[in-house]
Amino acid sequence: MRRRKAESTRGRIAAKIPTETKLVKSAGRVLEILEFFDDLQRPATVMEVAGGLGYPQSSTSALLRSLVATGYLTYEPQQRTYITSSRVALLGAWLNAPFFAEGTLISLMKELNELTGDTVVLATRNGLYVQYIHVIQATSPARLHMTLGTVRPLAASGAGYAVLSTMSDAEVTRIVMRINAEATGSQPLIRTRELLEELQQVRERGYAFTFDMVTRGGGIMAVPLPRISGQPQMVIGLGGISEVMRQREGELAGILLERVASRLGAIPRGPASGRPGGSDPLSEAILRARMQARA
Repeated sequence: MRRRKAESTRGRIAAKIPTETKLVKSAGRVLEILEFFDDLQRPATVMEVAGGLGYPQSSTSALLRSLVATGYLTYEPQQRTYITSSRVALLGAWLNAPFFAEGTLISLMKELNELTGDTVVLATRNGLYVQYIHVIQATSPARLHMTLGTVRPLAASGAGYAVLSTMSDAEVTRIVMRINAEATGSQPLIRTRELLEELQQVRERGYAFTFDMVTRGGGIMAVPLPRISGQPQMVIGLGGISEVMRQREGELAGILLERVASRLGAIPRGPASGRPGGSDPLSEAILRARMQARA
């Protein structure tokens, strides 16, 4: 079936389910906005959303900004358009696992959870942060509980390092400048040179690994995933107890790198990695992880 043309969206939702007058207006509008994008299946401007749903433009703009802040929509500043994020696709995946929860990413997370016993998180960039949009809790006795929806600093966390490692040094520098400009008096400033050096190490070994950085006694090992068009960079990571993860670093890195490469293909690398043209950094990273695990 041919998809409807995009030039006009007014009246797109022609009929709505009757609701009680006690319905909280903003809650109903949020759900209708998500249904609007499910029907439209492309980015839309504030005016298109407001026109299609018959909402005032001012309140529509406020709702869209709120959904971006909570990670359910993605905003493209150059085009001034919004679109639903990958987090929306994961809502309700638990309801009927045989039909909804067996996609490549979810099955990869389950496999990593079974192989390592650690907590597995799927995180995405959300502005100057990374946000956990799907979590499978650990099964091992020594476990780290990680909460769905949690945000971590983009430039001061393992998941954030994995995201930044896909960017050029110039892009990272611009982000650090913005973070430092918006920092409050109690927040330490990010040292650009030290961060760039850390990201270079992430690119060379194929994964980010930090411990006791955000959560005392907790660690995370994360790798970037192939980019989905129109969506922020996503990463997948293992979370656990710092001491245990340090002892198992080679083993965990080998499993994480191999499984991601097997299911999704090459792990994204930033343009600043400085690798010689004929080398295969992913294969080298897996080999190093295997050797470290055997040592």
